[in-house]
Amino acid sequence: MRTICFKCLRQIDSCLCKYVPPFDSGVKFVFLMHPKEAKRQRTGTGRIAHAGLIDSEILVGIDFTKNARLCELLADPQYYPVMLYPGEDAWNSQKEGFKAEIGNRKLLAIIIDSTWFCSKKMIRLSTNITALPKLSFSGSYRSIFTFKKEPSEECVSTIETCYYLIKELQQAEIVSKDVNPECLMTAFKEMIKFQLQKENDRIEGKIPNNHATDFKYTKKKEIPTFD
Repeated sequence: MRTICFKCLRQIDSCLCKYVPPFDSGVKFVFLMHPKEAKRQRTGTGRIAHAGLIDSEILVGIDFTKNARLCELLADPQYYPVMLYPGEDAWNSQKEGFKAEIGNRKLLAIIIDSTWFCSKKMIRLSTNITALPKLSFSGSYRSIFTFKKEPSEECVSTIETCYYLIKELQQAEIVSKDVNPECLMTAFKEMIKFQLQKENDRIEGKIPNNHATDFKYTKKKEIPTFD
């Protein structure tokens, strides 16, 4: 019988919670998770980020227009809600006027936690978030999640999104420089190494194939050290 960590929903032997001691980032994070991500991708990086970010929530669904909790948060005057999504009309932390626009409110960062294909449908249906200001990065980043194919090289994982956002908000003096988000990347790196090691173990026959497509992957992968 498998023993599951009820915080990150990973098996105990692969639990990453020890690498992400909870910390207050100074931002309210809300992860809008597609049901497929919630059901099939329980090792997804959104759950790992949530385990470390004290003021964060996961809401599961596709159309969030009438989601009571999300609507409650969007109507709360203590927050300045934004949707993390690229676009020419998107704010970024370095854009003139952004800090003043937030004022004395707390940034409410809404992140779509799903594949890009499913994300588009979620955004199209959820009219209460399409009207929100968009927020993107001022810098360019490349994901270290190199063994997972993304639609473009600029795409980063959910946990990397949280990390880079916090770092940029610190540069803009919107988030305190005393906040240390490094544990997010530490846990992410450990997850990558763990998954690659398991893949190599499967190829060597140490563990059985668990997926119908496993037979396609027969070349062992180098496990990065992230020095």
